[in-house]
Amino acid sequence: MKLFLLILAISQAASVPAREAPTDMNEIHKREISCVATFAIVASEQERGIDSALRYPILTERGRTYAGQVGEKVMAETGQSREQVRDAILAAVADQQTKAKDAAEPDEIVSTEMKKCLPLLDVALPGKPKPTLNQCAAMMQLAYEKVYEEENLSKMAQDLKTLAFVLDSRAREKMRGEGKSGNESDIILTQIREEMKIAQPQQASQEDLDIDHCFLLAAPENKGQNFEH
Repeated sequence: MKLFLLILAISQAASVPAREAPTDMNEIHKREISCVATFAIVASEQERGIDSALRYPILTERGRTYAGQVGEKVMAETGQSREQVRDAILAAVADQQTKAKDAAEPDEIVSTEMKKCLPLLDVALPGKPKPTLNQCAAMMQLAYEKVYEEENLSKMAQDLKTLAFVLDSRAREKMRGEGKSGNESDIILTQIREEMKIAQPQQASQEDLDIDHCFLLAAPENKGQNFEH
């Protein structure tokens, strides 16, 4: 299982002055550590396209940021080292995995934890507005063009090209279902891209959107996602 979410966040957490006698974590610290572990598990399952995990907000970016914040807080307030905090998170991950493995309904274990943890995440890092399918199609096309200009058809450029194609196709399919012609769809998508190009030099408004939502919209259709929302 990939635990990039917490390992990267904790490894990049700011250093704090060491204490001569580090203190134990209090109940708040333990609760937050447990939530970081839960987010790491769900983020890993989202990456693998597991249906039950895709019911939750995409946690790649917010989960990693939250993990870093919790790591810094615990280190600052307890004096424990980065390695100690990381080990505590890994232990929490292992504990939750064991509970899920032994449970009759493993998804219920995760669901219970997420009900406790998502409100904490929303307070610490309020979610960004979700872009529309049309906005995602436009953003991914612009991202592909930018990477292609710098790297030609690199692996990243190829991946972005594929995502842009999927999102564009789904956006056109949705508009077709709404009664729009192919020409009207062209105009709408072109207009969105042009507006984003104009906004880019001034820190484009798309930076204020939940870009991870676009990856969910581009996921295989059998993963149960809705194209819009």
